[in-house]
Amino acid sequence: GSGLADITTTATPRPDGTYAVTGTKMWISGGEHELSENIVHLVLARIAGGPAGVKGISLFLVPRYRVNEDGTPGADNHVVLAGLNHKMGYRGTTNTLLNFGEGGETIGELVGEPGRGLAQMFHMMNEARIGVGMGAVMLGTAGYLESLAYARERRQGRHASQKDPAAPPVAIIEHADVRRLLLRQKVFVEGGLALGLYASLLVDDTQTGPESERADAGLLLDLLTPIVKSWPSRYSQEALSDAIQVMGGAGYTRDFNVEMYYRDNRLNPIHEGTEGIQGNDLLGRKLTQAGGRGLNVLLSRMQADLSASEGLDGLSEIRAALRQAITWNTQALGALLPRAAELGPDLFLANANSALEMLGHTVVGWMWLRQATAAARALPTARADADFYHGKLHAARFFATHELPKVRAHAELLASADRTTLDMRGDWF
Repeated sequence: GSGLADITTTATPRPDGTYAVTGTKMWISGGEHELSENIVHLVLARIAGGPAGVKGISLFLVPRYRVNEDGTPGADNHVVLAGLNHKMGYRGTTNTLLNFGEGGETIGELVGEPGRGLAQMFHMMNEARIGVGMGAVMLGTAGYLESLAYARERRQGRHASQKDPAAPPVAIIEHADVRRLLLRQKVFVEGGLALGLYASLLVDDTQTGPESERADAGLLLDLLTPIVKSWPSRYSQEALSDAIQVMGGAGYTRDFNVEMYYRDNRLNPIHEGTEGIQGNDLLGRKLTQAGGRGLNVLLSRMQADLSASEGLDGLSEIRAALRQAITWNTQALGALLPRAAELGPDLFLANANSALEMLGHTVVGWMWLRQATAAARALPTARADADFYHGKLHAARFFATHELPKVRAHAELLASADRTTLDMRGDWF
């Protein structure tokens, strides 16, 4: 789980420089299968006699089978399947409980320096978090497209202005509330996709961009990673709920795939760090690291894109809404961050989820401004793809008018350092 400071898996040094690993590892996707010659686990463990807390955690490579000199799988390494977790979704991937050192010695190789395990693991996990966000987008998109096709084909009811009972029923996409549900899906999944692709570009920029820009790309990527993981995971779930709503009974039965996508995606707000973990990471670390440089880079890039959109038709509502959301963000963070020491860590982080929601919605609003800007530039010469660009512009307006105003409530809650949840005693539930 997330309480890594309490880890009990132990690595005992062996004479040849390897380690004997003893302990348990839970919730391991693909932890046992017959699809490959070997499975190599990355295992966090405390070297025997090491310090308590996260500073004593090291990282080890632990194969299912020991590897022979020629690279072929050798003897069993005593990584034992203790149980399978039967999940509500993602049933195509096994999820396992593993025991190390059961029935014999489990041998592992130390990765890097002792005590640096957490930093090394997060090198992998941060990109995995982008993958989780993108996986959520794909599930949300699949549900959106299926419900969209259904709404275009299913005929039921008539327009409110149509009083003739003999008139033929209309496709349900003609009804305002169904269009609202479809628009919500579109802005959530296409906004999430734009965010995931932007983060993937930043991953490239940290390695291949101009030397002078790599540090800022890395700081911006660090700041956005909790949002890239959490926002699409949550809002693809809302999109999938809306897809089921559009389809009615057909949505919640197994005749269609949407109920499966809904079950599958419900795991993504948990995978690779829960929303609570991501909120604490964003507010407690990422917003203040390097003196807040990552936030400054984000704000400057937003302002550059706002300026670049000036003079283009149809973007005034979007620009105004995004500027207002940015103002709410800067006011809230300006009120809260300087009080960190005064409030103490418990109260400072009590509303971290509001920070995640506030900045997440603002960043996705920025992604929609970028898409709307590209659409507005393309429309004058568009032909067969004109509907695509009109759809992008209209979706951006929908996000600006229906979603960005929600930023205000989270900003006000954050700025006030509200302690309602913190003061709720466990026995009052």
